[in-house]
Amino acid sequence: MKKLITLASNYKDFDESLRNLANAVQRGYWVHLTAEKKTQIHIMDELIPNDKGIVISSGGSAHEPHLCFQPASHLDESANATGQWLMNQNIDPTQSLILNPLPIHHISGLMPWWRSKVWGANHHLLLPSLMRDPIILEQSCRPLFKKYSGPKLISLVPTQLQRLISHPTGIKWLQSLDLIWVGGSSLSLNLASEARKYKIPISPCYGSTETAAMITALSPKSFLKGHQGCGEPLQGISLRIGKKNALEIKTNRLTIAQIKNGKMLIPKTNDGWWTSSDAAILTLINSEQQLQIIGRIDTAIHSGGETVFPEYLEERFLNQSKAAKIPIKTILFLPLEDHQWGERLVAIFTWSKELTTNDQHYYLEEMKKLIRDWKPAEKPVSWHICEHLRPNQAGKWPRNQWQQWIREQLSLADSKKQA
Repeated sequence: MKKLITLASNYKDFDESLRNLANAVQRGYWVHLTAEKKTQIHIMDELIPNDKGIVISSGGSAHEPHLCFQPASHLDESANATGQWLMNQNIDPTQSLILNPLPIHHISGLMPWWRSKVWGANHHLLLPSLMRDPIILEQSCRPLFKKYSGPKLISLVPTQLQRLISHPTGIKWLQSLDLIWVGGSSLSLNLASEARKYKIPISPCYGSTETAAMITALSPKSFLKGHQGCGEPLQGISLRIGKKNALEIKTNRLTIAQIKNGKMLIPKTNDGWWTSSDAAILTLINSEQQLQIIGRIDTAIHSGGETVFPEYLEERFLNQSKAAKIPIKTILFLPLEDHQWGERLVAIFTWSKELTTNDQHYYLEEMKKLIRDWKPAEKPVSWHICEHLRPNQAGKWPRNQWQQWIREQLSLADSKKQA
């Protein structure tokens, strides 16, 4: 009999939550993982897919969240592919200690535990409070690292990496690990540069809930040599570029069903190829495909007849500003409506250090010089300093929220002019 149950993940009873999850899947259930007990989904029995597995939320910063049905067999395949990739890096997954600082009701937090189950490896939860305090984190892990001599693996989002790499003890702790997958959002050039400076074994990766997590990864060795992007496809993954530079993926572990706006849907594919929401570039290095994400399709803008990918421009600008020694920490290019162009970009940014008013004016003029040769549609029409600019807890940029912030700033400026 097909059955769907809801299980709320709870840090206080984490081990019990995992036992309940394992038992429910073993008994043939679909388990909806959620952060709150009160969250329930109601689906008619005849619509519940055959098989067993996990129902888990998916959704980025710019589109509506939805639920994905991932069979247990798909999660097993994903874990095995990641294990094979580790063996290619001369890391034995069966002997590893998997550290997990991510919530289990997200695919990024579920898979570390699932991999440990498939590999027969050790899994250890890291509470959110530990990740905010590098000194206590290092102290709490010290006896754990003495107990387990095998390779130490972890998955982080860029926000967590940034917090740790900003503290001497955090740097030391990161250096003690054997491999650090970083996903969830792009790794900024500044953060990548810091990681290389301290020889931290980062592995930028790409994946999605729809593909049962990771589908590409860049080896730490390649990363430390300065290679960019998200690496090569894992076992069982094929990639190609479709219309509008959209990344298309072919894999046997694609989600078998989704719930969007209360409706059960089967993911659309073209001859088995699923179209992601990301625009990408594929290159060949030593006969291996290498993936680089240039932006989200749903955040691309159309300005004066040009299609512009803001994330790609942000990386380009940060790279140029670093070479010019302009102290920019973070920058977002966001669209606002324009009568003639359709949309125009505006920039919001933070400095990486305290500056006098005169220095700020100087560097702002230097920033404008950097984009003199850019296409008109790519040039921001205004620049705004925002000291509290930062991503959300998942390491993603809620662009709609920052667009609203800009609108409020422009409205306030107009009010002052009219007063």
